Amino acid sequence: MSTLPLELMTKYSNFQGAKKPVDSLLCGFRLKSEPIAHRRFREGMFRLAELHHGRQAYGMGGGLLIIGHSGGGKSTLLEHYESKHPRVHEKGITRIPVLRVSVPSSPSAKSLAEAILVALKDPKAHRGTASEKTERILIWLERCGVELILFDEFQHLFYTATVIVFRDVTDWLKRLISNANVGIVACGLPEAALVVDSNEQLARRFCARIQLTPFSMDDDDDFIEFRGLLRSFQKLLPIPVETPLFEANLARRMYIASYGLLDYLGKVLEGAVSVAVTARQPQIDLPVLAAAFRNRIWSAVPDRLNPFYPESILRPLDRVGEVFYLHTQHNPVGSPLARRIGLKSAKGGAQ
Repeated sequence: MSTLPLELMTKYSNFQGAKKPVDSLLCGFRLKSEPIAHRRFREGMFRLAELHHGRQAYGMGGGLLIIGHSGGGKSTLLEHYESKHPRVHEKGITRIPVLRVSVPSSPSAKSLAEAILVALKDPKAHRGTASEKTERILIWLERCGVELILFDEFQHLFYTATVIVFRDVTDWLKRLISNANVGIVACGLPEAALVVDSNEQLARRFCARIQLTPFSMDDDDDFIEFRGLLRSFQKLLPIPVETPLFEANLARRMYIASYGLLDYLGKVLEGAVSVAVTARQPQIDLPVLAAAFRNRIWSAVPDRLNPFYPESILRPLDRVGEVFYLHTQHNPVGSPLARRIGLKSAKGGAQ
């Protein structure tokens, strides 16, 4: 039995009688929302800007597919690009150069059309048939000067109720892309690639593709950049650290704790601040980080697998039953349709 839980339990018990934390302003601490421009992020921004410029300069649409695992920064990338091209209100008209749309979880042609109208702030977004909604979408896109549409959670299209609904919504999307003549970005989990690859015409429109992969310790340059990100994150922390986060051994522990994904890295650091404040700890050390990992990432982690436990075996936590196991699984799961399309795509395309 490790002494790690006992150490923190002692700190928590000492705190029970306190009326408030040392600094109540740090309760619920969150890292700054402004993304750090690492190499993958810069590439994504460049590819979005390239597609956008093609529409602005030549009046031609195009497609870009962005895929990556959960926590890899896909939504952050889209949100940041949208923020750089905000809506402008001029003479009673709202100009929307970049429109971000979240694909509904149970998509159909009608519900996807409605999601686009909601993003356009159409007051009648919920009214009409799929055809009527489509007509309004085309009118709104032209009236608002939309140049680029960013579809987030694009993998949701892979989980329609039936094959008929799937074919209907993908055919509808194909027609919209042809008629709208705007840049289209499809962004989502790896299943998003199966959506476009199931339809030859969609696949042709999304030939341009990038993948936001996790950072890797096996690539020296990648790990050096990861350590540089840790240095940047450390500057954002309101509490000092006992050992620099970017120190090689601690950086390795941070990598294992996050699986090389910045979203999980942020959760660990935010959790560490919470633990330190609650336990009246003056600095962030390994016990604090271990408790943060348990609180924010994997509540049932055994001490021997907690990357911040001094005697941890320090290996990727992606085996069956471990916290990052699903990040290694590329076989589609979910509805029977998803499995069927996934199987056919793996054999050379859905029929």
